[in-house]
Amino acid sequence: MKIDCYLFQGCGSEEILRKNIAEALAVDRVQAKVTFHVIDAERAVAIGLSGSPSVFVDGKEIQPQGTVGFS
Repeated sequence: MKIDCYLFQGCGSEEILRKNIAEALAVDRVQAKVTFHVIDAERAVAIGLSGSPSVFVDGKEIQPQGTVGFS
């Protein structure tokens, strides 16, 4: 499994996101390659992200919000 997390610099959700992902993987005994990408708003729009954080599991966003860019 591959998990990609996209955040803007200083995102207030980063710490809890890291904790939640680690706990979920441990509880379910799942191995995953987890990568955190800190990007700017321009890059977020360019790749079509819907907010910060945006989390993708195996290439699919797990909570699309219907907006593009960081809000």
